[in-house]
Amino acid sequence: MSKRTSTAAANGAAAISDASDIKEEPTYDKQKDLLSNEMGHFSLVRAMHLADLITELNGLCGVLSIFSSMRYLIGDPNDHGNIYTALAFLPLGLFFDFFDGKVARWRNKSSMMGQELDSLADLISFGVGPAVVAFAIGIRTPLDHLCLAFFVLCGLTRLARFNVTAQMIPKDSTGKAQYFEGTPIPTSLALDGLMAYWVSNGWIHDAIPGGVWFAGTILEVHPIVVLFMIHGCLMTSKTLHVPKP
Repeated sequence: MSKRTSTAAANGAAAISDASDIKEEPTYDKQKDLLSNEMGHFSLVRAMHLADLITELNGLCGVLSIFSSMRYLIGDPNDHGNIYTALAFLPLGLFFDFFDGKVARWRNKSSMMGQELDSLADLISFGVGPAVVAFAIGIRTPLDHLCLAFFVLCGLTRLARFNVTAQMIPKDSTGKAQYFEGTPIPTSLALDGLMAYWVSNGWIHDAIPGGVWFAGTILEVHPIVVLFMIHGCLMTSKTLHVPKP
């Protein structure tokens, strides 16, 4: 082979290599570009995908649940309408939590913003919302406050860990993660259902199951709040792997 032929072959190989490098560049992210650069009116809204707007409805359900609990606190404690409304908004939030994922896959429009929105909405609907309902029905001593705060912070930590490690969890043939690390935060709806059962039986305020321990002291606490703490520990568990349905 002549020197010229050898040089041409080398140049051709380099061109092919350069072309391969070009193909491997990250794809253009229109949403990220809009969020970073666009300054027009309603630019944030125009940058959001349909799935993102549905995720916002999940967060709305959580906020309305909190407001309903607050309305119960300033109203007649024997009128349970607002507390039932607060409890009902939480599973409605779960509906939107499932639906936004289906829409994102249908439209092939997943994004980092959508992932962050999903976690923040979940924290409101399945972390803060149930804790506020528990407070409203009578789990409200100073030590109860700390226990409920522990539950919410566990949910916050679990969601932050998910956002960081989601890409590292083994995937199945369809690209979905094979399991959850720790129980997903929407499983707090089990506590939601339990509290609805208590309300239906009148087991709230002074009649909360388990009563109150160390009444009148700094250690006054409703032992039933331990259920929230256990759930918080399950959410943050690293060794507990829950298979995805």
